[in-house]
Amino acid sequence: MADASLLDLAASLATDAASLAAKAREVAAQAALAPDAAAGHGPDALTMGLTVLVLATFVGYYVVWRVTPALHSPLMAVTNAISSVIIVGALLAAGASVVGFSQAMGFLAVMLASVNIFGGFVVTQRMLGKFKKKQK
Repeated sequence: MADASLLDLAASLATDAASLAAKAREVAAQAALAPDAAAGHGPDALTMGLTVLVLATFVGYYVVWRVTPALHSPLMAVTNAISSVIIVGALLAAGASVVGFSQAMGFLAVMLASVNIFGGFVVTQRMLGKFKKKQK
């Protein structure tokens, strides 16, 4: 009796697997018809990107201008660390095999992030220098 119920369960599972495979083929066919939507292109992606840019601008403005002077140096150090992560992504974009928009934007991102990192270190060193005791 246990063998019969096991066979029935196996048959049921095989039927379910065949049904899932058919649904997977339908989804793959639909995805092949709309490659732009799957890749994240179009007006929705532009709207989302612009929304993120505007929100990041407001958040950055309020974070930077609300910082007390005592926290300025640690904030600069964290900003330098974030810029170094941006450089990694920019290098990946600039290293594209096809010269195009992404490679130009990657090169620009590398240059701007480099200026930000080195300038940030200079400012941080000057701020930390103000806390050192003067030599007599």
